[in-house]
Amino acid sequence: VVPGRLVGFGRRQLSLNHEVIVALDQSGSMAESVVYASVLASALASLRTLRTSVVAFDTNVVDLTSSLADPVDVLFGVQLGGGTDIDRAITYCETLVTRPTQTVLVLISDLFEGGVRDALVRRMAGLVQRGVTCIALLALSDEGAPAYDHQHAAALAAVGVPAFACTPEHFGDLIAAAIDRQDLTRWAGERGFPTVAPLPNP
Repeated sequence: VVPGRLVGFGRRQLSLNHEVIVALDQSGSMAESVVYASVLASALASLRTLRTSVVAFDTNVVDLTSSLADPVDVLFGVQLGGGTDIDRAITYCETLVTRPTQTVLVLISDLFEGGVRDALVRRMAGLVQRGVTCIALLALSDEGAPAYDHQHAAALAAVGVPAFACTPEHFGDLIAAAIDRQDLTRWAGERGFPTVAPLPNP
């Protein structure tokens, strides 16, 4: 995969010393998102103003950060298929957070959880409370939102993690907006990416 044009990374200079962590669901249903995320995360890693990490997961967790110099290496590090344990992946991502208020965590997943769903929601809520900007991208593709776990997405939205699908050409602008701590629900809506409504309070 060779990117012919990268959109969104050259429009503005991002703040120094921010961290971007991409947690990438490598289940078979996320194949298109895996390709785009690998290329775009490698582009992010080339920015000296950011520290970028990529963590791929199914029921296991693999840190692919050392391969980010080449998106092809990232793709070869991904093994599509298998189950999903998102909570295990986010548990690992927590260990990468050194500056919570300067960290953006992007979970790219359809949220069909094979692990403990309530534990994941609590863990993400804890990260938000620490000041981490968390995003649940249901897809990173040109096809819009695929099948996803609506209840899980709504539960995450209720704890401050906006959930929506995004096209690849907007990914750079999304990261910039997250670093600027903009209202990401509003950001998504203005670009025609509907966000999942949060679960109502019991």
